[in-house]
This record gives sequence, structure tokens and C-alpha cells, in this order.
Amino acid sequence: MKLSSPNGKKALILGVNGQDGSYLAELLLEKGYEVHGMIRREALSSTYNINHLLQDPEIFGKRFFIYRGDLADATSLYRIVNAVRPEELYNEADQDHVGWSFDTPDYSYDITGSAVGRTLEIIKQVDPKIKFFQPCSSNMFGKPTEIPQRETTPFNPQSPYACAKVFAYVLTRYYREAHGIFAANAIFYNHESPRRPEEYVTRKITKAAARIAAGLQDKLVLGDVEARIDWGYAKDYVEAAWNILQLSEPDDFIIATGEAHSVREFVEEAFSLLGLNPDEYLVIDKSFFRPVKTGLLIGDTSKAKKAFGFEPKVKFKDLVRIMVEADLKEAEKEKKLRL
Repeated sequence: MKLSSPNGKKALILGVNGQDGSYLAELLLEKGYEVHGMIRREALSSTYNINHLLQDPEIFGKRFFIYRGDLADATSLYRIVNAVRPEELYNEADQDHVGWSFDTPDYSYDITGSAVGRTLEIIKQVDPKIKFFQPCSSNMFGKPTEIPQRETTPFNPQSPYACAKVFAYVLTRYYREAHGIFAANAIFYNHESPRRPEEYVTRKITKAAARIAAGLQDKLVLGDVEARIDWGYAKDYVEAAWNILQLSEPDDFIIATGEAHSVREFVEEAFSLLGLNPDEYLVIDKSFFRPVKTGLLIGDTSKAKKAFGFEPKVKFKDLVRIMVEADLKEAEKEKKLRL
């Protein structure tokens, strides 16, 4: 990992061990930041996304620091923000799984929604000059009134998760307008990578394709494969997050690719890269269908492009290839261990 010399800036990333948090930590370290990250107790055994940073003696304890805390616990949040006093705070921690939110609505409302208010109130009390970034979700549009969606498109959430994200969005705007905090939202459309947990459909597909190719798995079981989704690459999106906090004024932006592909297309692309016919392995299970379907979610990024030149570098086929290649390496390692 190539590091630039320290620039004197400090950043705090809540949820630093997740997909977005880990890529953001790498980006900020490359830009010369001193990076501080918060991890929940339950996540201490899931640090695989940042193990390379934790195990690097030139980084960990010198330019990369970890704190134990929880979005549900205002005391730990206050302690960490007050101790670090960062110039920038990125909230990459929440209950971010739509499917899970139907079964854990109260938890989702608190951790994905109310915790944003907790964090912003702490910023107001500790140091109102701290810049705050809140990632939101295209799921807030739910069944949209227009395609593609813009920053002015009305929200119409169709899940507890999406409702909580709307609350987070509104809280962020409130603290910006009422208290003058540099608080910005980005409405992220689906963004994927090899660091996505395996319970997400993209990673489920690429891991299954790789394991089937390696002779370790027989079938891929999915729900609605006709759903069309605007998929981007997580690295592109965290770079957009950083750019948003470098603007002279805080604002809200849509971050997307502007094109949609079905789950079936994702399956076909992943399997074709490995010379496999997906029809021989794909099984549809209606129990995986969501209680409420969303409409077609495609983002218009004109505002972000004008403000800071946003342009997704990785498009659909390259994204699938990146994920398949990573999972194929893992499958080959697993196969060797079994021999």
C-alpha cells in the first residue's frame, strides 16, 4: 500500500471494518491522513477487511488507530469523538441490510436512523467544525415517481431500513441548516466489491460461481432474479464521499452509475467468466423474495459530476470480473485445504 506523507488531517470512520469503511481507510491513508476507526465488540472477530492495516507496524498505532464503541451507546460515541477531535467524520456504520430490517425493525430504526442524530448532537457539543458525512440509500426512493432519480425526487421508502435512512438524511440536513454543521448526505446506489458480506446477492453469486467452478458447490439459490439494479464499485463511491467533504459548502448528492442490470444478468456474467452455464446451477426460491418490491432505481449523477467531477471508473462487467476473480482465488485456497 502506497502512503503519502502525513497532511495533518485526522479522520474518524465509524464502522471502519466494513466494506466502505475499510476502502475509505485505505484512501485516506494514501492521502496522508491520520485515520481513527470505531469497531463494535461483535465486529472484533470480523476485521478481515482491515487486517492488512492492523498487521502493518508502519501504519497501526502510528497513523491508524482503533477504538471500541457502538452506535447504540452515546457514551462511547462521545468518548471517541472527544478523544480524536477529527476534522472529518464518516458514518459508515449501520444496520445496512434491507432483508434483515424486516425482521429487526426496531434495531434498524435506532442504529440506521437515530444513531445519526446521536452522532451529530455529539459533534455539536464537542466541536461544530467537524465535517460529517452520511451515506444514504437509493432504497429511500422505494417506488419512485421518476426514473432516473434526482436529488429532488420525493422519497417513498418500502422497508424499515429505507425508512431509517430517510430519517438519517433528514437529521443530517437539519443539523446543517439549524446548527451550521458541515453535514452532507450522499445517496449511494448499490455498490459492491469483494469485501461485500456473503449474505448480499452479488457476493452470493460470485462466490457460488467460483466454488462451483472449483467443484466445491453444486447450486446457487436466489430469489427474484428479474430485479434490475444500478450497481457500482465501492471504491469509486468512497472516493466520492471524500470529495464531498472537500467542497466549500455542504450539500447532498446522488452517487450511482446511471445504468441498471438485472440479477439474472449478474449471474450470467459471473458464470460466463468461468465458462459455466448458469441454467445448470441456478435455483429460484420464492421464500427469498422481499415482502414489498421497489421500483426501478437508477441514479442521475449530474449534480455530483458538476460539483466535483464524479464519474464511475468501474462499470458493470468490470465490477463482476473483479469480484469473480477475488472469489476464485478464495475457492482455490479452500480446495487446496481440502486435498
